[in-house]
Amino acid sequence: MTTKADFTEEEWAALRRAPLVAGMAITLADPGGPIEVFKETSAVLKDVLATGDGRGDLVAEVAGEVRELAQHRQSPLGDFKPRGADAGRQILDELARVRTILDAKATPEESEAFRAWLVECAQRAAEAAKEGGFMGFHAVRVSEGEQRMLEQLGSTLGVGATG
Repeated sequence: MTTKADFTEEEWAALRRAPLVAGMAITLADPGGPIEVFKETSAVLKDVLATGDGRGDLVAEVAGEVRELAQHRQSPLGDFKPRGADAGRQILDELARVRTILDAKATPEESEAFRAWLVECAQRAAEAAKEGGFMGFHAVRVSEGEQRMLEQLGSTLGVGATG
């Protein structure tokens, strides 16, 4: 079983922020207004905070630490703040780094479960707010931009994205 003790402080910080970074990718893929951002972020947090032992010990340990930070009103994102026109690329690079860390230090099963969890967090964000349309008419649950980002995340993390 892989635990926090198996990672450097920097590696653990990357794992801890990864579910929120995956959700952030969706928000940047098709930026909406503040309500959409709130819904997408809330969906990821809700998923992380509800995560139990069913996804493996490593996922549960990371989720537990994110829960603890949230209870103390601290951001698990730390100093990770993608900026500029290449913010999407910065996010994908960060998640590729997380995959490298997982593949190097976690068991194959733990790495796979963690990476699948990250894609599920992104999927929850994508489904949290309708996009496009006018006053809800002709809006879609997952926009084309969000679907493309889900596919990129799946490719980066080595997990089939859902749609």
